[in-house]
Amino acid sequence: MKYYIFSFLFCLTCLLHAQDRADQQKLSDPNSFSMILMGDPQGYTKYDINQPLYELCTVWCSDNIDNLNIKAVLLTGDLVEQNENIVRNRRMLNQTSRQMWEWASHCMARLDNKVPYIIATGNHEYGYVRGDEGFTHFPEYFPIERNSKWLDCVVAAYPNREGKVSLENAAYKFEDEHWGKILVIAAEWAPRDEVLAWAKGLADSKDYQDYTIIFITHSFLRERTAERTNNEGYKIQPRNFGQEIWEKLIYPCKNIRMVLCGHTGVPGEFEDSVAYRADKNSAGKTVHQMMFNVQILGGGWEGNGGDGWLRILEFLPDGKTVKVKTYSPLFGISPTTKHLAHRTGACDQFNMVIEK
Repeated sequence: MKYYIFSFLFCLTCLLHAQDRADQQKLSDPNSFSMILMGDPQGYTKYDINQPLYELCTVWCSDNIDNLNIKAVLLTGDLVEQNENIVRNRRMLNQTSRQMWEWASHCMARLDNKVPYIIATGNHEYGYVRGDEGFTHFPEYFPIERNSKWLDCVVAAYPNREGKVSLENAAYKFEDEHWGKILVIAAEWAPRDEVLAWAKGLADSKDYQDYTIIFITHSFLRERTAERTNNEGYKIQPRNFGQEIWEKLIYPCKNIRMVLCGHTGVPGEFEDSVAYRADKNSAGKTVHQMMFNVQILGGGWEGNGGDGWLRILEFLPDGKTVKVKTYSPLFGISPTTKHLAHRTGACDQFNMVIEK
C-alpha cells in the first residue's frame, strides 16, 4: 500500500513540475519590466481550427506575468475578421461575426484581472466586413468593468464614432522606479481629427508633459519600406492614416517616443509582416515607429493566423533602452520545436533607445 501511495505522490509531483514548463521566458535583467506586443489576431479568430492558437498566446502571457514582469499586453487591432456579418464566406473564414467576437473575448479573458491589455481597434472591428462604416461591437465585448486592472490605470477616454465612451480611445498610466511615468494612448481605426486633438491635448497637458508616451494605432506604417500609410482605399470618413497622424499628432508632440501599429503586410517572408523606422519630432527627439502584423505567417491569408509570433518589449533598468525580441509560444511549448521559437534576424531583435 505504501508503495502505491509513494508512486502516486511521485507521479503527481512530476505532473506538477511538468506544468511549470512551457519554455517560460526570462528578462535579460531582473530589474527590467516588459510589455508584450501581439499583432493582428484576426487570422486566428476567423477559423475554428486556428482559434486555440489565439488562446495559447494569451495564456502564455498570463503564465509569464511574474517572470517577465509584464505591465501590459498590447494589441494592434483586428481581433475579428468581420464586425457584423452572418454570411460565412468559406473561402476566407468559417465563423460568423458573433462567433469571432465571442472567441476574441474568451481569449482576452485569460488576462482579465491579471494585467491590463491595450487594444488599438482595427478596421475589421468596424462596419460590416472591413471598416468602411463607423459602428462597432467592441464596447459590448470590452467594457472597462470586465478587467479590474483597467480601473487602476485608465486615466482618460474619448467617445467613439457612435458617441459612446469606449476604450477605443483611451489612455493608460504606468509607473516604474527606473523609467518614471509612462502613458500609453490607444486610438480608434483611422482616428478622427478630434481624437488626434484629444491625444495631443493629453500629451501637452501639465498632467502628462513629463511622461514618456507610447501611441498605439492600427494603420501607420507599411511593410518592409516603413513608409507611412496614406489615402488607403477605405470609405470611412472622417479619418486619418499614418502620414496625417504623424503630421497632426506625433511630430508636434515633444514626449511621444514610440508608435506601434499593425494592419499592413503581404504574404512572403517574415520581413513582409514587419517594419521599423525612427524620425525626429519637433523637439529633436527620436520617435521609434514599429509595425508588427503576423496574420499572414503560418500559411498566408488562409493559414493558421500567425504561428503564435509575438514581441517581448523589455524595458531595461537604465531607463532608456527597450530590447525587442520576437518569440513564438507555439514553437516554444514543445522540446521538439523549441529551437525555432526565437527569431534572431536584424528585423527580429534590436534595441530602441528612448531619448529623455
